[in-house]
Amino acid sequence: MSSSNDIDPDLAPPEREPRFGLTRPGGALKVLEMRAPLETLALVPCAPWLLAERSGDGRQIMVIPGFLTDDGVTAPLRWYLNYLGYRALPWEMGRNKGDPERDAVRLAERLDQQLGEDEDITLIGWSLGGVIAREVARLRPDAVREVITIGTPVEGGPKYTLAGPRFAQKFGIDLDEFESHVHSINRLGIEQPLTVIYSRSDAVVGWQAAIDRYNPHARHIRVTSSHLGMGTNPAVWRAVEKTLRR
Repeated sequence: MSSSNDIDPDLAPPEREPRFGLTRPGGALKVLEMRAPLETLALVPCAPWLLAERSGDGRQIMVIPGFLTDDGVTAPLRWYLNYLGYRALPWEMGRNKGDPERDAVRLAERLDQQLGEDEDITLIGWSLGGVIAREVARLRPDAVREVITIGTPVEGGPKYTLAGPRFAQKFGIDLDEFESHVHSINRLGIEQPLTVIYSRSDAVVGWQAAIDRYNPHARHIRVTSSHLGMGTNPAVWRAVEKTLRR
């Protein structure tokens, strides 16, 4: 369950042709998602390590849930961030129904209303929530202080995720065309500090698609985790804590 600042050797510019070897996670990985409850249980023996230092500085942090989930799944991570001394907020937009561009606009408008003139906020997004966080950072660079993504599909939109075919059917999109659309958005870049937390054993989002090759300043942290367990994985919590403290 240890994490490391592990920069992949195959980080290449997004202009590469043919595209980096992006694929949906293999079927064998699905079995590993069953370990998610064990990752939550691992918080108990790891508690002394995780709770040893309260490093928070009181800044506002919003945690954005993934596809088809809501603030309930981010509650444990928000509890931990509050314990550390930050002010962790839910996104309060109900279930994430899978329209990140629409939700990014809605969330950006909310931030305009609730943040003071000199205030900013750190965004943490799990899975599709990270896509929303990245887009809000582009829309409101002055309001977003930092972005941390956890198991987020950076490239291809849903194409390289387990839910890709279902997503295409639900929204009536062509995955190849949508990949090109996502590529054009990613080329706009992100100004803020950006940390990408990913796992090679993620059975929901292909880990290659979770790498950010668009922003040279993006910092990558590889953890050993299932996708479903990332919100309560001790290594993920530690990676988030160290990133915020940095």
